[in-house]
Amino acid sequence: MHRTRGKVLGVAVAIAASGLLAACGGNDSTASSTPTLTSTTTAAAAPSSAAPSEAPSSTEPSSAAPAPSSELERPQPVPNEPAPADTSKLTDKDKKFLDGLKSEGIVPSTPDIALSIGTYVCQGVAAGATEADMTTFVNAMAGSDPSFDSSKMSVEDAGKKYISTAKSTYCQ
Repeated sequence: MHRTRGKVLGVAVAIAASGLLAACGGNDSTASSTPTLTSTTTAAAAPSSAAPSEAPSSTEPSSAAPAPSSELERPQPVPNEPAPADTSKLTDKDKKFLDGLKSEGIVPSTPDIALSIGTYVCQGVAAGATEADMTTFVNAMAGSDPSFDSSKMSVEDAGKKYISTAKSTYCQ
C-alpha cells in the first residue's frame, strides 16, 4: 500500500510541475518587438517622489526616440603602436637577448613576452630538450605576441629565431 501511495504522489507532482511549466507562456520563445535604445539619463530625471507602484513597466515600449547614429558614442580606435615598455629593470643579459631579437627582425610588444620565451628555451636546454621538443610551444608563444606580423615572417621562422637567439645570448 505504501508503494502505491508513493507512485500516486510522484504522478501528482509530475502533473503539477507540467501544469506550472505549461502556464509559463504557451511554448512561445520568440521576441515580439524590437528593443529600443534608451538613455540612462531619462531614468535619472524621473521625479524622486514617485511611488514604486507608479514606475513604468519594463514591458511598455519606450517613448524616447533612439538617438541618431551621429550622436552615438563610438569607442576610440586602439593605436597600432604599442606603448613604450619600461626597460629600467632589465638586466644586461635581458637587454642583450632583446637586442639580438631586434637584429633578427623581432620586436616583441613587451619585453615580458620575449623574456618568457627566452626563459622557457633556457630551461628546456638545461633539461636536455631538443629544438624539436621546444618548437611547438615557442612558435605558439611567438605567434601570440600582439606585435607579431605574419606578413613579415612565418611563425616557424620567428620560433627558430627565438630559440637560436636565446641559446646564443640568454642561456649563457
